[in-house]
Amino acid sequence: MKAALYPNFQKSNALSCAREACDVLASAGIDVAVSGEFLPEFSDKPNVIFEDISVSAETSDFVIAIGGDGTILRCAKFLIGKDTKLLGINTGTLGFMAGLEADQLEKLNQLKTGEYEISERMTLDVRCKSDGQEKCTTVLNEVSGRSASFRICDFEVYSDNYLVGKYRADGVLFSTPSGSTAYALSAGGPIIEPDLECIEMTLVCPHSLFSRATIFSPSRRLAMKNTTPLEKGENMVVSVDGEIFAELGGDESIEICRGKNNIKFVNIIGNSFHESICTKMCRPLK
Repeated sequence: MKAALYPNFQKSNALSCAREACDVLASAGIDVAVSGEFLPEFSDKPNVIFEDISVSAETSDFVIAIGGDGTILRCAKFLIGKDTKLLGINTGTLGFMAGLEADQLEKLNQLKTGEYEISERMTLDVRCKSDGQEKCTTVLNEVSGRSASFRICDFEVYSDNYLVGKYRADGVLFSTPSGSTAYALSAGGPIIEPDLECIEMTLVCPHSLFSRATIFSPSRRLAMKNTTPLEKGENMVVSVDGEIFAELGGDESIEICRGKNNIKFVNIIGNSFHESICTKMCRPLK
């Protein structure tokens, strides 16, 4: 059995957490792989092999992301289309997507014994045609659209070519259930259990008295078209999981549908999602 570590050493205790995780995994008889860029941090660990994460994603049983939700999102991109399972260890602030906290590393032994559950998380496939070019990507959390200059923007949303609505807002979010506790939650969207399947649309600061988050069936093919008046010269910036993906000029659009691939998250401690909601959302940030 083999596990790869994907640590984010910008988090204060990620290094000590990763080194302790190596020891726990070694004692359980699990081989550990780490990227060669971390050779100085793990050169004293005899059970560690050094290889690129793109290789480990193919050859490992598990990839363990050590950091916050952003680290887990970046790691998840390597696992799209793979059967490798993903476990997050939280060394960040909230860590909704993490299956373990940094003080629960002894539970890594359960990867060897099989005492864990798998939560299948849906993704979104995104396609954009802009300036005569087509771009495609897959996201785990969300697709967001906003004005390039942070002004209010106009856009239309379609579901299976049916006009859902014409909107004026600071932006719009299309989220998976995993992404419902991220930007969408801050924008007033609902909390959705991550192993459900649906597409959530949440408007960001809508110029309306009656706009509410909308939940679509995962089978819907959605489109969002920039209809901001040409005289304003406003492009819309499209971001995917927090990274800029494309700009939409007037009457250009993106298409969003359920992703072809799920990502398999490891759940070791049981009802970790609802425990995270209760413990992390109901206490002040330090």
